[in-house]
Amino acid sequence: MSLNLSLLLHESARVHAARPALHMGEVTLNYAQLQGMVKKFAGALRGLGVQPGQHVALLLPNTPHFPVSYFGILHAGNVVVPLNVLLTAEEIAYHIEDSDAVVLVAWEGFAAQAIAAQQKIPTCKHLILVKAAPTDITAPEGTLSFNALLGGATPLADYHPTMPDDRAVILYTSGTTGKPKGAELTHFNLFYNAEYVCRRLIPGDHSRVALAVLPLFHSFGQTAVQNATLALGGSLVLLPRFDAAAAFALMQKHKVTLFAGVPTMYFGLLHYPEADKFDLSSLTLCVSGGAAMPVEVMRAFDHKYRVNILEGFGLSETSPVASFNVLDRPKKAGSIGLPIWGVEFRLVDNDGKVVEGVGERGEIHIKGHNVMRGYYKRPEATAEAIVDGWFKTGDIAQRDDEGYYYIVDRKKDMIIRGGFNVYPREIEEVLYGHPAIAEAAVIGVPHESHGEEVKAVVALKAGHSLSTEELIDYCKQHLAAYKYPRIVDFVSELPKGPTGKILKRELRG
Repeated sequence: MSLNLSLLLHESARVHAARPALHMGEVTLNYAQLQGMVKKFAGALRGLGVQPGQHVALLLPNTPHFPVSYFGILHAGNVVVPLNVLLTAEEIAYHIEDSDAVVLVAWEGFAAQAIAAQQKIPTCKHLILVKAAPTDITAPEGTLSFNALLGGATPLADYHPTMPDDRAVILYTSGTTGKPKGAELTHFNLFYNAEYVCRRLIPGDHSRVALAVLPLFHSFGQTAVQNATLALGGSLVLLPRFDAAAAFALMQKHKVTLFAGVPTMYFGLLHYPEADKFDLSSLTLCVSGGAAMPVEVMRAFDHKYRVNILEGFGLSETSPVASFNVLDRPKKAGSIGLPIWGVEFRLVDNDGKVVEGVGERGEIHIKGHNVMRGYYKRPEATAEAIVDGWFKTGDIAQRDDEGYYYIVDRKKDMIIRGGFNVYPREIEEVLYGHPAIAEAAVIGVPHESHGEEVKAVVALKAGHSLSTEELIDYCKQHLAAYKYPRIVDFVSELPKGPTGKILKRELRG
């Protein structure tokens, strides 16, 4: 039995040929046009001598070129290696070498880094540059133009018959410790995860219009927005970078029905001063993931925009969706919901014992159809991460009496102060409840007598003031004596990654 992830688009193009698939600016592509470009890009890869099974890297923002390239690579039987667009030339070189990518497709805005990286790696034989308009970029000889390549290509009529367990995408982890590792996701991993999202988790039909502002190179944006929406025959409204005003304008213009984002995006929308100018009556569903959603932010957003944010949980290694609050059961604010169908969770304590009691804490281990086949070229890391089919997430959680899970914190983020376990997320929830605080993160810092001390890093809302003493006194009212922060840093803005997730590793230095 063969299965190719590009079948998601192929079937929608067959059934909904004339429906709009992509919107960006004044450009709209229907499904027939998108599928035609996908087949041309697949043919272009074959014309370059790229053989089925070889890897192609993408350094692209949320423009139509991403889905064209993504599904074109899959259609040709190749493997997609999406890269974070914020990478330096040195980091890009590492990723294309580590992934054995033979082609790099890059956006003009990242041309300097892409050119420098590709020239360092002789095994990456082709650089395809996307130029949206005439530019003064001087590319080395042999660099290919995306548009020219597509224009001269012979379409590849049929998608390559890959197997369900063949790798489809290699997603690199964030690399908070050591070098980033490539999670090998199979055609079945990604196909079923997208199908489950759009058919059972957040069911919809071809009338869905989704705002694609989550980076498509990220697992959340790829599966829950791009793949799930195109599988339905819905429309994607592409926004390369989050901006509250731009997001509101596009939601109104295209009558967006689904918004998927990370907590910082919801916070930005919630506090945008001119939000009331926009008509969001079409918005029926919002989903959050990628980082823990502060309960106060969720409740305020739900109330203000009369929507229901569903929060879920997953990782690159789980395709990514692993659990979610669902429409047919009560939502529990602060919970990541229930494991999705066919996926099992268990909680394991520091001694390796499975804990089953209500409220007991342990590391989440996951088993199911969504778990990656391994880390590319890293059998030792794979053996350490997946034991007897269970993937060890590094996230500490507890379970309530109805089976809902609650993330307490990342295992590596837990602070041990004077022998007591302190979970930063608990303190962050308290901080977000303060009316003067816009953003907050809690980390552990070395301490001579306690081992670690609790440090809060906060950004204040415009027009508000707060002293260290006032913040500490506030925390004392809500937290046990060993938990409240003794050290406070005030900053203008917390560092964030491309999805808007707060980067604690940068706060630790």
